[in-house]
Amino acid sequence: MKTRIIATAVALLAFTFGQAQQENMAKSELNSAKGVSFDEGDMFIEGGISFRTDDVNSAYSINPKFGYFIGENFAIGGDLDFGGSKDKSTTPDTKTNFFGIGGFARYYFLELDKRRFKAYGDVGLGYSHARVEVGDLDNTTNGIKANVTLGLNYFITKNWAATFVLADILTYNNANPEDGDATNSFELNINLFNNIFAQPQFGLLYKF
Repeated sequence: MKTRIIATAVALLAFTFGQAQQENMAKSELNSAKGVSFDEGDMFIEGGISFRTDDVNSAYSINPKFGYFIGENFAIGGDLDFGGSKDKSTTPDTKTNFFGIGGFARYYFLELDKRRFKAYGDVGLGYSHARVEVGDLDNTTNGIKANVTLGLNYFITKNWAATFVLADILTYNNANPEDGDATNSFELNINLFNNIFAQPQFGLLYKF
């Protein structure tokens, strides 16, 4: 009888331990980045930061975005872009501040590493306003920008991902300065990719 009681107790403890392990594994799987997917109605907030400095020049920019998925892996949204720069090679220094607003469409076309790694293409269109100051003189420029960009997200959890911009494949700029003639530029870079580990930039995405 005593042996049966001990055996029953051991079996009960083993069953309880197994159930606890399964629950912990389920919770861990739920919070992990495995199998992340985008569905209609999902939303995300993304923020990109770029900064560079040397003995002569310094510049920074911040680019917050909001996206809404209108279908599986396809999102539309809006973004802001603001920042500034300082050029010490001129006397007096040249200071530039800019602000932009725009919209974009994004499509995720590649998933790897159990869907943690996701590559995407962005098509964007926006308006910008820049002010350049050189001593007591200043000039403002309004512009329109269109671009096609490749980037990637790497999901650390099911909600948080690191964001990197790989390349601006196509860029169009129209600049209309206050004191000067309007200019247009078009650039196509099919084989040019940024080294994401060499660029002083960092971005995060939060999916909800």
